[in-house]
Amino acid sequence: MSKAILIIDHGSRRDEANEMLDCVARLVQAMAGDDVIVRHAHMEIAEPSIEAGFAACVAAGATEVIAFPYMLSPGKHSTADIPRMVSEAAYAHPTVRWTVTPAFGVHEKLAEVILDRAGVDARAIDANHCWHPSGIARTCGDACRCVTEPGADEGAPRDAELTRHRAP
Repeated sequence: MSKAILIIDHGSRRDEANEMLDCVARLVQAMAGDDVIVRHAHMEIAEPSIEAGFAACVAAGATEVIAFPYMLSPGKHSTADIPRMVSEAAYAHPTVRWTVTPAFGVHEKLAEVILDRAGVDARAIDANHCWHPSGIARTCGDACRCVTEPGADEGAPRDAELTRHRAP
């Protein structure tokens, strides 16, 4: 099985913004190595489209495509539009398994980037717990770090689970 990651953003009228996603995909490809296929796509406005990006993954040999919404929060695009558009793109490739991950959400790696850009050193902390003031799991959506594994100790956080899909 050959795995592919399809990184998806909204798309922009600014060429620089669209080119940046290509750069991100190249960085992820370098970090993942040659055993993983990495491509990018835009929801709208710019090319490649999600359909073209999905097809590029399959053309490169992917039998599984993991779509990653390159968005900070679990809004309408990352929770509804992208899963729908990926499902439509996958329809033409019925033997290919596919999933859509949550958006970035709350993650210590993002906090490290903010601190780095602000010129502040990050302290080592245990970041793997709920950061919402209520402490109620999933308050901040599908990308919430408070989600627990089935069978795990109640309250034991983990990264949000992939939303699993198959082509219809």
